[in-house]
Amino acid sequence: MGEEFISELILPVGGTFDEGGMSIGEPGLPGRFVWRGVEYEVAEVLEKWKENGPCRNGSGEMYLRKHWFKIRCKDGVEMVIYFERQAKSKREIKKRWWLYTVRRDGDE
Repeated sequence: MGEEFISELILPVGGTFDEGGMSIGEPGLPGRFVWRGVEYEVAEVLEKWKENGPCRNGSGEMYLRKHWFKIRCKDGVEMVIYFERQAKSKREIKKRWWLYTVRRDGDE
């Protein structure tokens, strides 16, 4: 089956954020989060990277848009999740953490 594209909101569990990342200006990766009613616990970060993009007002400046994390959960599931630095609208200010892809044990 391989990697499955998801692109759905995840809900971080409060009090589980990585304070080390937050101390250097990065989003605190949640140690646990809920997706489709199931709680997942992060066992390890396999990779992380950042995505930049041009200014949306045409100034030519580059801005940090997303923080990406490839993680392995306690149950062995590998996921790619990301944090959007700027919400799409004021109504969606809390919609910042997203699940991008999932790879379960046995997927190739």
